[in-house]
Amino acid sequence: MSIIRAENVTKLFGRKAAEGARRLAAGADIDELRALGVTPAVVNASFTVERGEIFVVMGLSGSGKSTLLRMLNGLLEPTAGRVEIDGRDIAHLPAKQLRLLRQEKISMVFQHFALFPHRSVLDNAAYGLEVQGVDRRERERRARHFLKLVGLAGWEDKLPGQLSGGMKQRVGLARALTADTDIVLMDEAFSALDPLIRREVQDLLLDLQAQLGKTVVFITHDLNEAMRIGDRIAMMRAGRIIQIGTAEQILTDPADDYVAQFVADVDRTRVLTAASVMEPALVTVPAGGGPRTALRTMRKHQTSEAFVLGRDRKLLGSVRAVDVVEAVRMQVDTLDDLINDDLDPVSPDTVVADLFGRCAESTLPVPVVDDAGALVGVIPPVTLLAALSADGDVQERPGPQEPDGEPDGEPNGEKEDVVVQG
Repeated sequence: MSIIRAENVTKLFGRKAAEGARRLAAGADIDELRALGVTPAVVNASFTVERGEIFVVMGLSGSGKSTLLRMLNGLLEPTAGRVEIDGRDIAHLPAKQLRLLRQEKISMVFQHFALFPHRSVLDNAAYGLEVQGVDRRERERRARHFLKLVGLAGWEDKLPGQLSGGMKQRVGLARALTADTDIVLMDEAFSALDPLIRREVQDLLLDLQAQLGKTVVFITHDLNEAMRIGDRIAMMRAGRIIQIGTAEQILTDPADDYVAQFVADVDRTRVLTAASVMEPALVTVPAGGGPRTALRTMRKHQTSEAFVLGRDRKLLGSVRAVDVVEAVRMQVDTLDDLINDDLDPVSPDTVVADLFGRCAESTLPVPVVDDAGALVGVIPPVTLLAALSADGDVQERPGPQEPDGEPDGEPNGEKEDVVVQG
């Protein structure tokens, strides 16, 4: 469910902004607006933010991202278009109702901390509740709770000047959370931090988000940061949103050359996941067909090992051709005693960087299983290597499917399956 909705939001600066908006609607280009003495900051931006997601607005300096953020809490009024918070058009709210909405629905975390230097850490964290009129005991109780969550227990009586940059940003985050609003707006919140501290605070944000499920709109010019924390990313250029998608979608299917150049130097192995590079398993045979059926299938596909699946495609383990051959020689009827259950499957959201060691250690492709343990795909080494290249075939593939033609073995729906991947 969308908690924030922007529809064709435009912000123009200049005395003739209204005239510029009319010309823009009639098809004028940016150069014509500038000739009129109008500066376009945001142009026809449309998007929604779902409840509980981290929505990142990404762009270089001057792209309009901070102006867009300020329209989301009513600090700036759009020249054209509308911004809705929980279905309410905030541009048409009376001033008193807009202030109330900000207090109850929206918190801000700023780039340069914006702490009161003469107030203690505890008082800074409790400030939002103080503005709301919450009594001192209750606001301090809640502030202490969130200061503990961000790792600042024991620092409540210190002044901001006694804190490091990372600690100050944690206070700012605690202040936003203590206000107990549904929406947290973060404007370049971590850009002033050193790289190691910045990563620590990113981790903290992700941990808190997993616990609290806030709706976060995060502004950044750092693409790696955007791809690390964002559920979805809006890419901005010259005031326009040129692409919205997940990190994988933007990386593997850029909307234009500008986005492609932007993501060219991204570490793909830290963004792409097993789900985006896995292949479907090629062949299945009923396990009830026994070693002879398994051997026939492995010979057909020139492979020496196979995955064994139970009902609902649950991964049970693997069997090796050498063991199957011996079982046939000994006239064994089932695969039960041949299954090796020491596989180390991965989940669909495992990043590619964590797969290389597994590929190197296994004679089988890396199996990918869902939460129920069902095999949803496999990752052969060649597919993994393709993920390293921007030109590699890393588009999302369909899930497991049957090969063309009739399946091998006995077509009994009650039997277990063996999957073989060449």
